[in-house]
Amino acid sequence: MHISRTGFALLLSGVLWGLPPPQAVLAQVPAQPEAASGFSLKPAVTASKAMVVTANPHATAAGLELLHAGGSAVDAAIAAALVLNVVEPQSSGIGGGGFLVHHDARRGRTSAWDGRETAPAGVDEHLFLTPGGDKMAFYDAVVGGRSVGVPGLLRMFADVHARHGRLPWKRLFEPAIRFATDGFPVSQRLHALIAKDRFLSRDPAARQLFFDADGRPLAEGATLRNPLLAEVLRTVAEQGADAFYEGPIARDIAAAVTATPNPGGLSLRDLAGYRAIERTPLCGTYRSYRVCGMPPPSSGAATVLALLGILERFRLSGIAPDSAFSAHLFSEAGRLAFADRDAWYGDPAAMTVAPAQLLARDYLAGRAQQIRLDDSLDRALPGNPGKGATPRSVSVEQPATSHISIVDAAGNAVSLTASIEDAFGSRRMVRGFLLNNQLTDFSFAPADERGPHPNRVGPGKRPRSSMSPTLVFDSNGQLFAVTGSPGGSQIINYVAENLVGLIDWKLPPDALLARPHVGSRNGPTEVEDRPDARALAASLAAFGHEPVMRDLTSGLGVIVRQNGKWIGAADPRREGTAAGY
Repeated sequence: MHISRTGFALLLSGVLWGLPPPQAVLAQVPAQPEAASGFSLKPAVTASKAMVVTANPHATAAGLELLHAGGSAVDAAIAAALVLNVVEPQSSGIGGGGFLVHHDARRGRTSAWDGRETAPAGVDEHLFLTPGGDKMAFYDAVVGGRSVGVPGLLRMFADVHARHGRLPWKRLFEPAIRFATDGFPVSQRLHALIAKDRFLSRDPAARQLFFDADGRPLAEGATLRNPLLAEVLRTVAEQGADAFYEGPIARDIAAAVTATPNPGGLSLRDLAGYRAIERTPLCGTYRSYRVCGMPPPSSGAATVLALLGILERFRLSGIAPDSAFSAHLFSEAGRLAFADRDAWYGDPAAMTVAPAQLLARDYLAGRAQQIRLDDSLDRALPGNPGKGATPRSVSVEQPATSHISIVDAAGNAVSLTASIEDAFGSRRMVRGFLLNNQLTDFSFAPADERGPHPNRVGPGKRPRSSMSPTLVFDSNGQLFAVTGSPGGSQIINYVAENLVGLIDWKLPPDALLARPHVGSRNGPTEVEDRPDARALAASLAAFGHEPVMRDLTSGLGVIVRQNGKWIGAADPRREGTAAGY
């Protein structure tokens, strides 16, 4: 579709945008899962055989170490994720869960692995309601055992390693054990997040680990050692994942969750009964590319594919990447895609509409027709492809998360996103690792006048997520890109922006990641608060948007195949690095 004359005129005219948006607009903006801690440009890295991109240089080095030792992409991803548990404890770890998408180059097969936390058997849909029937305040629900789901990360790792690992299970733990035992210097980012957190010091074990003898947050550069976590990792390395889900470690997890204040209901039976699930990847096409990710309970791949499917009706390659018109189209597509995400997605067993219905080409074409070229929808309504099914309301999600992208020398690939939900999770620590607060990803209100919510709390259910580990294949079926990001529900926009930049505009990955973010989650149009984005925000106002300037702390890790080589890039907004050989 061509840009209209009206669109061009508005682009050229611009408006004066100096006043802050009204409080009603600001109230619609979800909180950041992790605060911003700086921006540092990072050049892309090129390698001929293999590439690792993770959220921390120690984890990147661990992944590369395992590849050099003959490990597979799965081996390297697990080793890197375990190191992240040590050096980036606020974001992910064995007390949480994750999703992993794997490509087996020899078999030409892609698989999706669900290590999402589950609700304990003893909870019900009233978990986050007050005695009077009102929804609990978010942090009243988060802090303590009430919000803790059964951790799934280690069980998923064990299952994926059994299928696709090359090195012994024990070998994958060596780098993390080394860092936990010998220690590492506290980074600027970790120090800043400890200092900003209001709740972490309330937990005695967390206070002992993250604060000095005078009760001050560990200083930048101070050595952080975690011998308790090292011992847990040694036990699991020697005895397998069962040592985490049964026995003394499991007893300590259950005791911590059920302790006051704000106790939860996780039991030893819940831990012993946890199972990771291999699911069929959710794939769709964009232009001539095949995009694959996680199906529900993640809404990530489905919403990314919906957003791209709506945008496919526009010739973005003929529109300047940094123009207000391209930002307008992307934001409007986001409004429509998020309206459907919020209305329809949850645990797959509770959904009344299938992703295939919401991703049908005719359905998305109809959604795209709602986009006006010179005015914003402001707030989109969900579509209704379910022939009488009723769309639902919104629930809260703001995971603290880490992402890993890896390609090994055989061409196998892993896109892994792991999370403990909010920064520092439930703020409840067991044996050196933090427990998740993933149950707050459920809808706090189980129902309204229209009936039950598909993302309501229930025994054994998996809460909806936005994590979007993604693999992209070209028209010949060859792996083209590996990507994903942390960032709460904003992950969807980050990944979709990334794919549009790579596919439509052919941007180099490091230049792409350095661009200011812009998009909408069916609320205000959010623009990254940077000097180079203020003119864009001003121009967007001419399209009827009410832009909100804010930190948008993505953590994208991107690997792209170009001219037979791998190009890796890490997000300049976090500590991540890329390395290859």
